[in-house]
Amino acid sequence: MKKAEDLKVFITTREASCDECGEELGRKAWITLAGEKGCLCLSCADLDHLIFLPAGNAALTRRSRKHSTLCAVVLRWSRARKRYERQGLLVQNDALDQAETECLADSDARARRRERAAARRAELDLQYIERFAERVRRLYPNCPAGTETAIAEHACLKYSGRIGRTAAAKVLDEEAIQLAVIAHIRHVQTPYDRLLATGYDRHEARAKVAETVHATLANWSGPQGQ
Repeated sequence: MKKAEDLKVFITTREASCDECGEELGRKAWITLAGEKGCLCLSCADLDHLIFLPAGNAALTRRSRKHSTLCAVVLRWSRARKRYERQGLLVQNDALDQAETECLADSDARARRRERAAARRAELDLQYIERFAERVRRLYPNCPAGTETAIAEHACLKYSGRIGRTAAAKVLDEEAIQLAVIAHIRHVQTPYDRLLATGYDRHEARAKVAETVHATLANWSGPQGQ
Protein backbone atom coordinates (compact mmCIF):
# COMPACT_ATOMS: atom_id res chain seq x y z
CA MET A 1 0.00 0.00 0.00
CA LYS A 2 1.28 3.44 -0.86
CA LYS A 3 2.45 5.41 2.15
CA ALA A 4 0.46 8.58 2.71
CA GLU A 5 2.30 11.83 2.21
CA ASP A 6 3.00 13.99 5.22
CA LEU A 7 0.35 16.51 6.05
CA LYS A 8 1.10 19.98 7.31
CA VAL A 9 -0.02 21.34 10.66
CA PHE A 10 0.41 25.01 11.41
CA ILE A 11 0.75 26.71 14.78
CA THR A 12 -1.21 29.93 14.40
CA THR A 13 0.09 33.36 15.32
CA ARG A 14 -3.39 34.92 15.53
CA GLU A 15 -6.85 34.00 16.72
CA ALA A 16 -8.27 31.01 14.87
CA SER A 17 -11.42 28.95 14.76
CA CYS A 18 -12.34 25.64 13.16
CA ASP A 19 -14.43 26.05 10.01
CA GLU A 20 -16.04 22.65 10.49
CA CYS A 21 -16.97 22.42 14.18
CA GLY A 22 -16.96 26.17 14.79
CA GLU A 23 -14.83 25.92 17.93
CA GLU A 24 -12.81 29.00 18.84
CA LEU A 25 -9.21 27.81 18.99
CA GLY A 26 -7.51 31.02 20.14
CA ARG A 27 -3.90 31.94 19.46
CA LYS A 28 -1.16 29.35 18.97
CA ALA A 29 -3.75 26.80 17.89
CA TRP A 30 -2.73 23.75 15.88
CA ILE A 31 -4.64 23.66 12.63
CA THR A 32 -4.63 22.20 9.15
CA LEU A 33 -5.71 23.89 5.94
CA ALA A 34 -8.18 21.72 4.04
CA GLY A 35 -8.82 23.55 0.79
CA GLU A 36 -12.49 24.58 0.47
CA LYS A 37 -13.18 23.30 3.98
CA GLY A 38 -10.85 26.00 5.26
CA CYS A 39 -9.18 25.77 8.66
CA LEU A 40 -9.67 22.59 10.65
CA CYS A 41 -8.75 21.76 14.23
CA LEU A 42 -6.81 18.55 14.73
CA SER A 43 -9.90 16.75 15.99
CA CYS A 44 -11.89 17.52 12.84
CA ALA A 45 -8.88 16.70 10.70
CA ASP A 46 -8.60 13.29 12.44
CA LEU A 47 -5.07 14.08 13.57
CA ASP A 48 -5.67 14.47 17.29
CA HIS A 49 -4.56 10.87 17.96
CA LEU A 50 -1.01 11.66 16.82
CA ILE A 51 1.87 12.36 19.21
CA PHE A 52 4.09 15.41 18.85
CA LEU A 53 7.79 14.70 18.42
CA PRO A 54 9.85 17.90 18.65
CA ALA A 55 12.65 18.45 16.16
CA GLY A 56 16.21 17.86 17.31
CA ASN A 57 16.79 14.12 17.32
CA ALA A 58 17.43 13.18 13.70
CA ALA A 59 17.56 9.42 14.24
CA LEU A 60 14.36 9.34 16.29
CA THR A 61 12.59 11.55 13.77
CA ARG A 62 13.71 9.44 10.83
CA ARG A 63 12.61 6.19 12.44
CA SER A 64 9.32 7.60 13.69
CA ARG A 65 8.51 8.80 10.19
CA LYS A 66 9.42 5.40 8.78
CA HIS A 67 7.14 3.48 11.14
CA SER A 68 4.22 5.91 11.20
CA THR A 69 1.59 5.34 8.54
CA LEU A 70 0.36 8.90 9.04
CA CYS A 71 2.66 11.84 9.68
CA ALA A 72 2.17 15.57 9.87
CA VAL A 73 4.91 18.17 9.75
CA VAL A 74 4.39 20.90 12.34
CA LEU A 75 5.26 24.42 11.14
CA ARG A 76 5.28 27.83 12.76
CA TRP A 77 5.71 31.24 11.12
CA SER A 78 8.92 33.07 12.05
CA ARG A 79 8.49 36.82 11.96
CA ALA A 80 12.24 37.35 12.10
CA ARG A 81 13.01 35.06 9.15
CA LYS A 82 9.76 35.64 7.29
CA ARG A 83 9.16 31.96 6.69
CA TYR A 84 7.61 28.85 8.17
CA GLU A 85 10.02 26.86 10.29
CA ARG A 86 9.72 23.21 11.16
CA GLN A 87 8.97 22.46 14.81
CA GLY A 88 8.72 18.69 14.62
CA LEU A 89 6.41 15.86 13.60
CA LEU A 90 3.07 14.45 14.61
CA VAL A 91 3.39 10.65 14.48
CA GLN A 92 1.49 7.60 15.63
CA ASN A 93 2.18 6.57 19.21
CA ASP A 94 3.17 3.00 18.29
CA ALA A 95 5.60 4.32 15.71
CA LEU A 96 7.23 6.61 18.25
CA ASP A 97 7.49 3.73 20.74
CA GLN A 98 9.15 1.53 18.15
CA ALA A 99 11.53 4.29 17.08
CA GLU A 100 12.52 4.98 20.69
CA THR A 101 13.19 1.28 21.28
CA GLU A 102 15.40 1.08 18.20
CA CYS A 103 17.32 4.22 19.16
CA LEU A 104 17.90 2.91 22.67
CA ALA A 105 19.13 -0.39 21.26
CA ASP A 106 21.51 1.45 18.94
CA SER A 107 22.72 3.61 21.82
CA ASP A 108 23.37 0.53 23.94
CA ALA A 109 25.13 -1.17 21.06
CA ARG A 110 27.32 1.86 20.41
CA ALA A 111 28.14 2.08 24.12
CA ARG A 112 29.14 -1.59 24.18
CA ARG A 113 31.30 -1.13 21.08
CA ARG A 114 33.00 1.88 22.67
CA GLU A 115 33.64 -0.10 25.84
CA ARG A 116 35.12 -3.01 23.90
CA ALA A 117 37.28 -0.65 21.85
CA ALA A 118 38.49 1.17 24.95
CA ALA A 119 39.29 -2.10 26.69
CA ARG A 120 41.16 -3.28 23.62
CA ARG A 121 43.16 -0.04 23.38
CA ALA A 122 43.97 -0.23 27.08
CA GLU A 123 45.05 -3.84 26.71
CA LEU A 124 47.24 -3.04 23.74
CA ASP A 125 48.81 -0.06 25.51
CA LEU A 126 49.50 -2.16 28.61
CA GLN A 127 51.11 -4.82 26.46
CA TYR A 128 53.20 -2.16 24.73
CA ILE A 129 54.32 -0.67 28.05
CA GLU A 130 55.27 -4.14 29.30
CA ARG A 131 57.31 -4.83 26.16
CA PHE A 132 58.91 -1.39 26.38
CA ALA A 133 59.83 -1.99 30.03
CA GLU A 134 61.24 -5.43 29.24
CA ARG A 135 63.43 -3.89 26.54
CA VAL A 136 64.69 -1.24 28.99
CA ARG A 137 65.56 -3.98 31.49
CA ARG A 138 67.45 -6.00 28.86
CA LEU A 139 69.44 -2.99 27.69
CA TYR A 140 70.03 -1.55 31.17
CA PRO A 141 70.05 -4.53 33.57
CA ASN A 142 71.56 -2.53 36.44
CA CYS A 143 68.87 0.12 36.62
CA PRO A 144 67.03 0.17 39.99
CA ALA A 145 64.11 -2.22 40.29
CA GLY A 146 60.90 -0.71 38.95
CA THR A 147 62.70 2.02 37.03
CA GLU A 148 62.04 0.27 33.72
CA THR A 149 58.29 0.43 34.34
CA ALA A 150 58.40 4.09 35.36
CA ILE A 151 60.35 4.91 32.20
CA ALA A 152 57.96 2.94 30.00
CA GLU A 153 54.79 4.41 31.53
CA HIS A 154 56.11 7.96 31.15
CA ALA A 155 57.53 7.52 27.66
CA CYS A 156 54.48 5.69 26.30
CA LEU A 157 51.76 7.97 27.65
CA LYS A 158 49.10 8.22 24.93
CA TYR A 159 48.71 11.50 23.03
CA SER A 160 51.80 12.89 24.78
CA GLY A 161 54.11 13.11 21.78
CA ARG A 162 56.83 11.56 23.97
CA ILE A 163 59.54 9.30 22.65
CA GLY A 164 57.55 6.15 23.42
CA ARG A 165 54.84 7.17 20.95
CA THR A 166 57.24 7.42 17.99
CA ALA A 167 57.41 4.80 15.27
CA ALA A 168 60.96 3.86 16.27
CA ALA A 169 59.98 3.28 19.87
CA LYS A 170 57.00 1.18 18.87
CA VAL A 171 59.36 -1.32 17.24
CA LEU A 172 61.54 -1.10 20.36
CA ASP A 173 64.45 0.48 18.51
CA GLU A 174 67.51 0.62 20.79
CA GLU A 175 68.22 4.29 20.13
CA ALA A 176 64.63 5.27 20.94
CA ILE A 177 64.78 3.25 24.18
CA GLN A 178 68.05 4.95 25.09
CA LEU A 179 66.52 8.40 24.56
CA ALA A 180 63.69 7.51 26.94
CA VAL A 181 66.17 6.26 29.55
CA ILE A 182 68.32 9.36 29.20
CA ALA A 183 65.28 11.59 29.64
CA HIS A 184 64.38 9.72 32.84
CA ILE A 185 67.92 10.00 34.23
CA ARG A 186 68.09 13.68 33.36
CA HIS A 187 64.84 14.52 35.15
CA VAL A 188 65.10 12.14 38.10
CA GLN A 189 68.80 11.59 38.78
CA THR A 190 70.18 15.10 38.14
CA PRO A 191 69.37 18.73 39.10
CA TYR A 192 68.27 19.38 35.50
CA ASP A 193 64.76 20.54 36.41
CA ARG A 194 66.07 22.88 39.12
CA LEU A 195 68.49 24.41 36.61
CA LEU A 196 65.60 25.09 34.24
CA ALA A 197 63.61 26.61 37.09
CA THR A 198 66.45 29.02 37.91
CA GLY A 199 66.63 30.32 34.35
CA TYR A 200 69.11 28.08 32.59
CA ASP A 201 68.58 27.57 28.87
CA ARG A 202 67.62 23.97 28.04
CA HIS A 203 70.89 23.32 26.19
CA GLU A 204 72.97 24.88 28.97
CA ALA A 205 71.18 22.81 31.59
CA ARG A 206 71.72 19.64 29.58
CA ALA A 207 75.41 20.40 29.26
CA LYS A 208 75.62 20.88 33.03
CA VAL A 209 74.19 17.43 33.76
CA ALA A 210 75.64 15.56 30.76
CA GLU A 211 78.47 13.96 32.72
CA THR A 212 76.11 12.61 35.37
CA VAL A 213 73.69 11.36 32.72
CA HIS A 214 76.38 9.47 30.80
CA ALA A 215 77.91 8.01 33.96
CA THR A 216 74.52 6.77 35.15
CA LEU A 217 73.71 5.36 31.74
CA ALA A 218 77.02 3.46 31.69
CA ASN A 219 76.44 2.19 35.22
CA TRP A 220 72.94 0.95 34.36
CA SER A 221 74.24 -0.77 31.23
CA GLY A 222 76.74 -2.81 33.22
CA PRO A 223 78.71 -5.71 31.88
CA GLN A 224 75.51 -7.32 30.57
CA GLY A 225 74.42 -4.27 28.58
CA GLN A 226 73.97 -4.54 24.89
